[in-house]
Amino acid sequence: MTETIEEVIVIGAGAAGLAAADALTRHGIKASVLEKEAHIAEPWRQRHERLALNTHRDMSYLPGVPYPKGVPAFPPKAAVIAYLERYTEERGIAVEFNTEVERVTREDDRWAVHTSKGIRRARHIIIATGHDKVPWMPDWPGAAKYEGRLIHAAQFGSPKDYEGKSVLVAGAGNSGFDALNYLIGAKTGMIYLAARAGPSILPKRIGKIAVQRFSRITDALPIPIGNFMVALVQRLLFGDLRKLGFAPVKKGAISRLKEDHVAISADDGAIAAIKAGRIKVVASVAGFEPQHVVLADGAKVKADVVIAATGYRTGLDTMLDGLDVVDSKGKPKVSGAEPGGQPGLWFISMQPGIVGHFYAAGQEAKAIAARIAGSR
Repeated sequence: MTETIEEVIVIGAGAAGLAAADALTRHGIKASVLEKEAHIAEPWRQRHERLALNTHRDMSYLPGVPYPKGVPAFPPKAAVIAYLERYTEERGIAVEFNTEVERVTREDDRWAVHTSKGIRRARHIIIATGHDKVPWMPDWPGAAKYEGRLIHAAQFGSPKDYEGKSVLVAGAGNSGFDALNYLIGAKTGMIYLAARAGPSILPKRIGKIAVQRFSRITDALPIPIGNFMVALVQRLLFGDLRKLGFAPVKKGAISRLKEDHVAISADDGAIAAIKAGRIKVVASVAGFEPQHVVLADGAKVKADVVIAATGYRTGLDTMLDGLDVVDSKGKPKVSGAEPGGQPGLWFISMQPGIVGHFYAAGQEAKAIAARIAGSR
């Protein structure tokens, strides 16, 4: 019996995986799409109801299928789920659900994909599982004995869950400011923001204009000029954030994005709340006592809930163990439209970008599909 060797297997049926499968189809290449969840957009379904994209709808769709009329400028959770379902159906993408990929190994000139349903083999593998797959939290001293509630930002739930409670958000990155933007709309007690470094942050809108509409222009600029432009806009709109208690910014926003994969935060009222005293900026979290959060400057804060906005890991260190294609944090050593250090192994949309996840995924998918088609 002849063994079946597939042309391409795409791992993950999120926006990036769907874009990759569609781009390959445009080149006449059939790809198998494996998804561990039971439905399209399952991570979106599991997040809180008020969740919305920080990217404008005009930059948040995949090639060939824009959002329908009537969708808000920053598409909410329900609109994103409906969009991904519609895209899958309209583009005729067959997804194999409930198929978890446990490991990928090399076998001569092909790849073996070890799944929960057996081993599949292919000439090309596209990893599209995302850069925020596994919530990560520091191993803070004393955290296990903390009597308050300690959760990761991925478990945020509903803003109503925090009414009447004091809250400390640990981390001034994108997920930290997302949490703050939602919290200020609830009747919480005091809100604290524990920040290790000053944020790179831009407003969602200036008046009625979505700032993210200018992202393609900023992305095309040389990095030093991009850093200057973001810093200038931030200073003009928010003033000197050091006066609000933030530490100085050590690296420009575009440099952090491209070199450290740290997204630019989106403000939707949190900065104004800090200036009004609704949110207090404090030093970073150093550890916990049973009834207090211990800060790096020795101060202590009593909070009913601590939200760790401390980022995510890819989970690829286990899946790709032994291939030497990811770093100690599981991030691909090479991303985008280039092989991941091994012929036929590709990574798509594995780091944040200023243009937004959907737009970047579409562009990377076209480039990867063209490279695979050219190698036939």
